Amino acid sequence: MTGTMRVLIQRVSDAAVRVEGGAPRSIGPGLVLLIGVGPDDNEAVADRIAEKAANLRIFSNDAGKFDKSLLDTGGGALVVSQFTLYGDCRKGRRPDFTGAASPERAEPLYRRFIEALRGLGVSVQTGEFGASMEVELRNNGPVSVWIDSETA
Repeated sequence: MTGTMRVLIQRVSDAAVRVEGGAPRSIGPGLVLLIGVGPDDNEAVADRIAEKAANLRIFSNDAGKFDKSLLDTGGGALVVSQFTLYGDCRKGRRPDFTGAASPERAEPLYRRFIEALRGLGVSVQTGEFGASMEVELRNNGPVSVWIDSETA
């Protein structure tokens, strides 16, 4: 499958990213959003997926039901670009990443996604596009959800 923005969402107690050994960029309770951009994605897709992620009800209410969103809880978001979400492992033993958008196309849409989240009022920390990074997180639940522009 190509051409769809892919986001792996993980509900976390806390998370941090270190870019090439630098100081950590961290959040408390909230979401880690790993973003993969497809070749046919555009700004409207980035905006729609950001809105979906911010409003996705995957936080529990007092009764323990998923009834609250990131916006409802005031949690933070840690956004990290991850073209490897496009790894196609159907052939051989090495993933094929040709389904991902080129860096020249993906980076502006990654940045657009971040700005769309901020525009919704979400406090956002980020990795650095194309950099070597270490991500630490404590998955709360654990809760992990996959969304893409074909299903959002």
